[in-house]
Amino acid sequence: MDAWIDPLIALLALPGYGLSSIFVIALISATLLPMGSEPMVVAVVSANTSLFWPAVLVATAGNTLGGAITWWMGYGAEKAYEHVKHKPHEVRVLRWLQRFGAKACLLSWLPIVGDPLCAVAGWLKLPFWPCVGFMAIGKFARYLVMTAGALWLFPGWFAG
Repeated sequence: MDAWIDPLIALLALPGYGLSSIFVIALISATLLPMGSEPMVVAVVSANTSLFWPAVLVATAGNTLGGAITWWMGYGAEKAYEHVKHKPHEVRVLRWLQRFGAKACLLSWLPIVGDPLCAVAGWLKLPFWPCVGFMAIGKFARYLVMTAGALWLFPGWFAG
């Protein structure tokens, strides 16, 4: 068992593989799995502040790709199950999403509801590329604000 743990730890070590780790963790956290990628972004940037913009951009790319995968999961789920009986509050949410269309994916950065929102956008067959574009904008803003905020509000915690 130790034979694969040590290389895995070395692969995920900071700062040598920090950006690839950020990408993978951001991608996984944008699926329906409950996981956050922000601590990893802040850890890498605090270890090497020159990686601020690369870390934010790599996290945005990974999280956006994860959102796109979730969109396709929703699209496939809708294809597999064409007829669904919805509860009244679900019908309101679906109508709201249809009204705002791809722009609703700006909210994909929100905790708890953001990832399912991407899946529902796929379920509703909202246009893929506009959804991905709005996901990217929302996710970029989240990483930018959270990483800069953590470094600015708590500079002593991240001093090397």
